[in-house]
Amino acid sequence: NYIKNKGELKLKLAYKTKHGKAFIGDSLELLKNLEPNSVNLVITSPPFALLRKKEYGNKNGEAYIEWLTQFAQAIKPILTEDGSFVIDMGGAYQKGKPVRSLYNYKVLIKFCDELGYNLAEEFFWYNSSKLPSPIEWVNKRKIRAKDSVDTVWWFSKSAFPKADVKKVLVPYSDRMKKLLKSKKHFYDPALRPSGHDISSGFNKDNGGAIPSNLLQIPNSDSNSNYLRFARKLHIKVHPARFPSKLPEFFIKYLTDPGDTVVDIFGGSNTTGMVAENLQRNWISCDLEQQYVAASVLRFTDEIEEGKAYYDSIMHDKAVDIISLF
Repeated sequence: NYIKNKGELKLKLAYKTKHGKAFIGDSLELLKNLEPNSVNLVITSPPFALLRKKEYGNKNGEAYIEWLTQFAQAIKPILTEDGSFVIDMGGAYQKGKPVRSLYNYKVLIKFCDELGYNLAEEFFWYNSSKLPSPIEWVNKRKIRAKDSVDTVWWFSKSAFPKADVKKVLVPYSDRMKKLLKSKKHFYDPALRPSGHDISSGFNKDNGGAIPSNLLQIPNSDSNSNYLRFARKLHIKVHPARFPSKLPEFFIKYLTDPGDTVVDIFGGSNTTGMVAENLQRNWISCDLEQQYVAASVLRFTDEIEEGKAYYDSIMHDKAVDIISLF
């Protein structure tokens, strides 16, 4: 079992698949009852520290930082020594003025200075399909540019977390493809002023290029079963979903098949679906029963089956799903 027997938990199992389990309840209770050194990756996108209240719940200011810190504190013991904690954090403005909040950077400093995490690397997720915001400063007064980038902090328990960039190589540029195809040198092998030693083997095909820490992923999963089935069944979906390619990048990069991945703010359970597909064990947890119940639609290709699963979960009956993947 994923959870130790420590008496009654404030958690309900919603559904399980071949590789994972989705819970309804307080993620702090989940984290407190997971075995130490048992999780390879925690990846999540918490409710952002927005000034305007969202239906899925959010805090702001110093209260938000303290609230989020309690989760980070509970995550550290359950990570393996080479484990990672990846958190997607959207930007925000200060109340009433066109000045950026520093909350996401304060979170970064607090987690490292006070909780002892390492910042393995900072990533930036560019979402080209993000709508212009905030409305007051961007749309109405037109004094600020559209906010299209989230900060994604990759924290680690040790200085050398498990990671293999060869698993997340990206396609070569057209220029590099031409170089590889020609089998000729269009450059002079030499030590560059930057310190890079460009050798005669620079045009070797390694299967792809090393990715940058700018992740360009549009949030446009409009054709997924989750959204199509939910619309047809008139089921309310989670309003703040991240695209599958975001957790996919980090799950491939930082874990191996058979490792365990946890999402403590599961929402529509994109993380669980991706982990299932990649044959990682996973645990997802969210406070809202309706969102967890709707997320089951990600694991079925039949709308009637999905409706039956959803109805069972909404009536507090856990379901066992035969994996599609």
